[in-house]
Amino acid sequence: MEHIVTRFPPSPTGSLHIGGARTALFNWLFTRNRGGRFILRIEDTDVERSTDESVKAIMDAMEWLELTWDEGPYFQTNRLDVYSEYAKKLVDSGNAYWCQCTPEELEMRRNAAMAEGRKPKYEGACRTKAFGPGPNRVLRFRAPDTGTTVLRDIIKGAIEFDNSELDDLVIVKSDGIPTYNFAVVVDDITMGVTHVIRGDDHVNNTPRQILIYQALGEKLPEFGHVPMIHGEDRSPLSKRHGATSVMEYKKMGFLPEALVNCLVRLGWSYGDQEIFSRSELIEKFTLENIGKSPSIFTMEKLLWLNAHYIKEKRPEELVSPLRPFLALRNYTDKSDAYLAGAIRTLQTRSHTLVEMADAMRFYMVDEVEFDPAAADEFLTPEIGKVFELIISELSNLETFDENSLETVFRKIVADLGIKFGKIAQPVRVALTGATKSPGLFEIIEVLGKKSVVERLQKGLKYTRER
Repeated sequence: MEHIVTRFPPSPTGSLHIGGARTALFNWLFTRNRGGRFILRIEDTDVERSTDESVKAIMDAMEWLELTWDEGPYFQTNRLDVYSEYAKKLVDSGNAYWCQCTPEELEMRRNAAMAEGRKPKYEGACRTKAFGPGPNRVLRFRAPDTGTTVLRDIIKGAIEFDNSELDDLVIVKSDGIPTYNFAVVVDDITMGVTHVIRGDDHVNNTPRQILIYQALGEKLPEFGHVPMIHGEDRSPLSKRHGATSVMEYKKMGFLPEALVNCLVRLGWSYGDQEIFSRSELIEKFTLENIGKSPSIFTMEKLLWLNAHYIKEKRPEELVSPLRPFLALRNYTDKSDAYLAGAIRTLQTRSHTLVEMADAMRFYMVDEVEFDPAAADEFLTPEIGKVFELIISELSNLETFDENSLETVFRKIVADLGIKFGKIAQPVRVALTGATKSPGLFEIIEVLGKKSVVERLQKGLKYTRER
């Protein structure tokens, strides 16, 4: 069985975006399914735009998504001697040559070609001049003038390219830095990459890369080009559709499991199944199940998935990811046990951790602020005597759990000859400040006797002073 090696090669010129994250995920799942090696390679030859901050942002996003790599990160700027070695091989075999055409000359020829209705490609002016390396000279790959290059794509099938349409691309710039199409081939050869899985915006690069492989006498990897991600308007996903950076979704309160599940379904399917555990994804993922058409990213779907994962997690598992959102709101710190209890009451009501943090307010503050309309409607003088009775009963309650609380309230409504609904909303307003909240006994149990009694006493005071 072939030993699988894949790679994810981001350029550190910005954050990891949704499209790149899906490419990384598809590579990672394919590799894990086949028991192979997954390499992280940082393609930082664009020295002016590459930053350490972007490298960190990319790695942070991959770690958050738990896309662990087996090798790397490798940096292209640390491998210039390797590229020089392979460039020399191409020169020695007659497959590359040095060119001293100036940018001004190239621009003039391009304009002339376009004016004459010809393809504005480099016409090979320096092919036969046998220049050596020198100032302001670039190294060009000598492309064949005739024939076809065939890309046998795992996802798209066979695609043919007319070699006459390809020009002699620059593979080493005048400053000695390799260009993308050359560096990526050398990297994949020397790292033993067997499968190149990437977005289909790279399809037009592939025939050039195939020709470089062939000129070096190296075996081709298998290529698989994944269709692009579109927004709901069917245009390529961009900032106008909302956040595209992976870590923006973390800031918006999404769980990594939800984003992974959403990303994998952008182009890949397994029957009608929508929700997958990570182990299921590794077990079921194949390149053959990737579709050929662009996939549509929708926030509605991501929110639905996130709500599912929030609901299905143990409350204790949500404490740590929720804490940063609570800190942003300057809430008083609470114990893990207290937060887990509060989270349990909100899991079915929250689509994101941001929503949950906002809903946690009445649990986190020392004193709640009454919504004026709710207080005016429910904290009436008539409810004052009921509050006095409830405060008395709860103060003497030794076991403060949901069953005991229910018993106390059932006794109170029976003694008063009223229905529970008559006192539920006033108590809810006194405890939370609003008319909507999780179940009354749930929140009373989480808040605890001391806080509940104090809040009811504040509610009682309000009924007397209005």
